[in-house]
Amino acid sequence: MAGSLARDILGIHFQNPVLLASGTAGFGHELAGIMDLERLGGLVTKAVSVEPRAGNPPPRVAEFAGGMLNSVGLANPGLKHVLADELPWLARNVRAPRVLVNVVGFTEEEYATVIEGLEAASGISAYEINLSCPNTSRGGMEFGADPDAVNRLVTRCRGITRKPIFAKLSPALPDIPAMAQVARDAGADGVSLINTLPGYLADAASHPRLGQGNGGVSGPALLPIGILATRRVHQRMPDLAIIGVGGIRNAEDARQYLDAGACLVAIGTAALADPQLPGRVVRDLENHG
Repeated sequence: MAGSLARDILGIHFQNPVLLASGTAGFGHELAGIMDLERLGGLVTKAVSVEPRAGNPPPRVAEFAGGMLNSVGLANPGLKHVLADELPWLARNVRAPRVLVNVVGFTEEEYATVIEGLEAASGISAYEINLSCPNTSRGGMEFGADPDAVNRLVTRCRGITRKPIFAKLSPALPDIPAMAQVARDAGADGVSLINTLPGYLADAASHPRLGQGNGGVSGPALLPIGILATRRVHQRMPDLAIIGVGGIRNAEDARQYLDAGACLVAIGTAALADPQLPGRVVRDLENHG
């Protein structure tokens, strides 16, 4: 029945396990009026960096049979603007869903600076530390592939905040459970599995379809990859909080992540194509378990 999906994760009450994934939810107001945000368990904001980022050159999105290739490049208005405008809007207008803020840096110090700046803001339930963006020329992916860097970065973030920290990991890592263990040992409370997978597409003239060249693969093609990553990490650390991300298009996809060990799921690309889809996933999970 309705309400049976509620759960408490890391001291945070979620009315259901369905979130909107970072990069597709904006800061919430972009979806007001086209999606019933109050039906969701939560949303993960766009990445927040210290300084504003214009992002990568267009075109930024290319569709293909298995999903989408994107190269937005972590475009965001920067920490100061997020604190002044975006987070206050969320606090005023989003009541039931929990808000997780995705944090990115291009040096280890920048991650810490963003979290230090966000700590005074109200309405933030947790941080998602982006260690795996595949479509920038520096930062993110490089940090997330180096165990020592992950250890230093998560340790530093842990020393700043008492809020839960989720480390968002790449599907391209050779040993995802091992990196999840590194993040956990450094103080992460959970992991988000997975981010997009690096990819490249060319047009008929052999020109790249994205302005940046390479990008991140999202959509249905990621579903089995994300579920396998979730299963492997859960088998190694059954008490670690996991947000399952990648390729979710319906309640059955969400259930596969939950059955694999995720405690929450996040919908991204499918919600861009159909903003009503996350609400239907919540409804179907409520009706059918």
